[in-house]
Amino acid sequence: MENEQDSYMTEETLIETVENQIADGEPKKVKETLMRLVMTGTPREEAIQWMACALAIEVSDVMLNGASFNEQRYNQHLDALPNLDWMED
Repeated sequence: MENEQDSYMTEETLIETVENQIADGEPKKVKETLMRLVMTGTPREEAIQWMACALAIEVSDVMLNGASFNEQRYNQHLDALPNLDWMED
């Protein structure tokens, strides 16, 4: 059964948002992260998926807790990639 959160946070939507952030150059950390991951051998598609995971954390917090988007935490998660240990928190 799909809950309300799932209807807003599809993988496709998150990936599209990351792609838009890259195209817009905002936040800057997104494009920097993609370049860093690709330059270290990560396929672009995989890097985008990892970045979408980092974005999902922030979108979830906004939706579930009514919090403001935390760009600093988003940047920290992007900096940690390809390590995804923070997803277990």
